[in-house]
Amino acid sequence: MSIYIYSYSSLNINPGGPTYKTAMLHKHLTRLGLDVKLFNMWDIIKFTDDDIFYVFTANISTYPLTVNLKQKGIRYIVNPIFFSNHSANKIRLYRNLEKPFRSIFKRSISDYDITETICRDAEKILPNTTSERDLLQAAFDLEADNFQVIHNGVEQRFAEANPDLFQKKYGLKDFVLYTGHLGPVRKNGMNIIKAMQKVDAPCVIIGDALKNDEGKKCLTEIEKSSNITYLGWIEHDDPMLESAYASCQSYILPTRYETPGRAALEAGLAGANIVITPKGGTREYFADLALYPDPLDVNDIAKSIEDSLNKKRDAKLKERILKNYIWEVIATQTKELIEGL
Repeated sequence: MSIYIYSYSSLNINPGGPTYKTAMLHKHLTRLGLDVKLFNMWDIIKFTDDDIFYVFTANISTYPLTVNLKQKGIRYIVNPIFFSNHSANKIRLYRNLEKPFRSIFKRSISDYDITETICRDAEKILPNTTSERDLLQAAFDLEADNFQVIHNGVEQRFAEANPDLFQKKYGLKDFVLYTGHLGPVRKNGMNIIKAMQKVDAPCVIIGDALKNDEGKKCLTEIEKSSNITYLGWIEHDDPMLESAYASCQSYILPTRYETPGRAALEAGLAGANIVITPKGGTREYFADLALYPDPLDVNDIAKSIEDSLNKKRDAKLKERILKNYIWEVIATQTKELIEGL
């Protein structure tokens, strides 16, 4: 049996959570003895009945592949990475209201239809959280038995992170840290920057600024901020990144939503206090060991940052992550699921 990992085509152009998740699962499932391949559309492959695809994201970007897999009788499992601010009832209502307009304008399928079809045709649906599972099941009337929650993971190396490297280079410690893209609306960059400006503490931003209007506005706002140091992009495997996590007092990720916020797991494993969005199933991972401001309220974000700066660091979150969310644990669960299909 071969396992082919597949996701959207721009996965490595704009690296994010799915980029590292696919890479880590490829690495750790291979270590567990499975034959795991990164699917290349240019390869001519003779598939066997035992082969299976592991598809990441259930949307228009992966839909053509899953349609062809279904037609060819090739099995796949899917990690939908699905979130909506709308309830299951609102999603069902929207789809019902949309039907006559689709008929009039000859539009045969909607985004929600695509998500439903990808999930319905999968051998197994693997959401990152129970809240994602519940939303998908209720919104699209999917069978409960077709789901198994497989949590997101983090590399154990962050548990051994040393602050010295970052502190020696930048002369900063006990600061507020944000890592991530600036520019995507979901990442909430302007609100994060404005909240940092209200905090009487040094702040550091590590990440790429997209060349869109939002990204440019974020950079302009950072230039006005005397307490914010912008370092640009640091590669994920660079020891400087884990050292930054270990050096900060508070790591913040108050975005529009996270499923569940891999970078916050990394920072928590390195010992930082966490401020994170309450949207997207984050409480399932961080429980009562993080602060959850309203991502649309700058003052609430700033207050949570201040509270986290005044909170003594402890090992509770680190222990929780080590027990439940390192890749060795997640890969073992995934291997057992695949072998049971």
